[in-house]
Amino acid sequence: MPLRIGFDMDGVLADFSSAFQQMEARLFGRGGPIRADRPEEEAEKQSSGREAPRPDAPSADGHRRRSDAVWKAIQDTPGFWTTLKPLDPSAVRRIRDQMVRYRWEVFFITQRPETAGETVQRQTQRWLLAQGFDVPSVLVIGGSRGAAASALRLNYHVDDSPQNCLDVMSEGRARPILVVPEDNAATRQRARTLGIGVARNIAECLDILEQVSVARDQPGVLQKLAAAVGWKPAT
Repeated sequence: MPLRIGFDMDGVLADFSSAFQQMEARLFGRGGPIRADRPEEEAEKQSSGREAPRPDAPSADGHRRRSDAVWKAIQDTPGFWTTLKPLDPSAVRRIRDQMVRYRWEVFFITQRPETAGETVQRQTQRWLLAQGFDVPSVLVIGGSRGAAASALRLNYHVDDSPQNCLDVMSEGRARPILVVPEDNAATRQRARTLGIGVARNIAECLDILEQVSVARDQPGVLQKLAAAVGWKPAT
């Protein structure tokens, strides 16, 4: 059976953090940038109907006011999700090529807030097409990433969120791969302790998935690979 693989978008393939910081710099200048919020958090807030504090509201602190202003500008930008730069310009085309070579079934899974213009799904599809992936299957979800992985019967899921990786492990049989930079040693170690596979970047992640595909009929090789990546032994 083909491997079924899910890929998160922001922080794995698309460079949302840089776009957030550029929007912040445009609004406030380049002094003291704040940490970019995760799109999942803003999407949850948007879908629940909770309004962000007004920028002039006394109860909103400086960080929150600044973040709310950036998100307002993002959501007012038509086609914002089509404007992001790739974290690795060759990654999406490589996923497409490996999908064809190894007969993967690939799903791009994201949770992004709506913006002006087309739907999040259409914007994400256009971005993937521009990066070299024909006929992308894009799922815009809410709630648990694990529930989506289970419903899709994924074998592997790639994400930059440790919580999403834990959700995937707890609700299905998919093996997660957490994309985390090598210099973040604490997160890498915590992930491995929990049985989450780790990769430094999407290129290394695709190396791992390629090795899995090549060695599917070689249990000994797969066991060595699992130990190297950080996965717990299959049960």
